[in-house]
Amino acid sequence: MFISTLLIDTGSNPDRPRPGRLWLRNLYRVHQRLCMAFPSKERVRNDEHFLKPYNPTNFGEGQVHVKRGTENGFLFRIDPQPAGNVVILVLSAIEPDWDYAFHNAGFLLAAPYKVKKYTPSIENGQRFRFRLMANPTKKIDTISKQEKQSLTSEERTSKKGRHGKRVSVPNEELFEWLVHKGEKCGFTLGDDMIIQPGYVYMNKTNEAGKGQRLRSARYEGILEIINPNAFRETLVRGIGPGKAFGFGLLSIAPVQ
Repeated sequence: MFISTLLIDTGSNPDRPRPGRLWLRNLYRVHQRLCMAFPSKERVRNDEHFLKPYNPTNFGEGQVHVKRGTENGFLFRIDPQPAGNVVILVLSAIEPDWDYAFHNAGFLLAAPYKVKKYTPSIENGQRFRFRLMANPTKKIDTISKQEKQSLTSEERTSKKGRHGKRVSVPNEELFEWLVHKGEKCGFTLGDDMIIQPGYVYMNKTNEAGKGQRLRSARYEGILEIINPNAFRETLVRGIGPGKAFGFGLLSIAPVQ
C-alpha cells in the first residue's frame, strides 16, 4: 500500500479563488483527476505527455470502481489545514503516477507531492488517534426474508429487489453509527471525540441545478484495536459508503 499527500493551491483570498479551490468544490472532478494517476499501460504508451482528451476507459485499470483491497483500488480524503491550505490524502494499492495525473494541471498543486509506502503495525489492544471523513447513512423500509415469506405472490412481485431506502443519519446518531461500524471493523471508541457533521457537493455534469449534496461527518478521536485482522481490512477497504467521493479513509497515529 502507498500513502500520497497532495497540497492543493487554494490561494490566500477566498474572494479570488485559485483554480484549486474551484476544483475542490466538486468531488466528482476531484475523483476524476485522482483516477488519472492510474493510467493503463496503453494510455501511457500512446499518449506519453497526456495531450489527448480524458477518456475514463484509459484510466483506473484494476484500480477504479473495483472492490478495494491490497491489490486494487484507492481511497482519498480532503483535509483542511491551517491558514486555509488543503491537503488530499490518498491511500492506494499500487504506487500512483502523479506526474502523469497532473501533467496538464500542475497549477492545482501548491507543492511537490509526497508518496511513501504504508505498512502499519497493528496489534491487539493498541490505541491510536484517528481521523475519518464518513458518509453516515442507513437503510430504512428494508424487508427481511421472514417478512417476504409472509407476503402474497402479488406483494412479493411488487417488492421484488427492494433493499430499502438509504437516508442520512441524523446528528444525534452519528456517534452510535461509528460505534456500530467499529464492532465489525475491529475497534472500539473512546468517549472523547470530535464530530463535525455537514454536507459535501458533487456534480457529474457541471450543469446548474444537477448537483447532489452528500451527507458527511468528520470524526477525530482515539480508538482501541480489538480485532487486528478485521482492523487491517478496514484500513484497506475503508468505512461506509461514498468512497468515490472522499469518504471512508481511516488514518491513524499511535497514542504516545
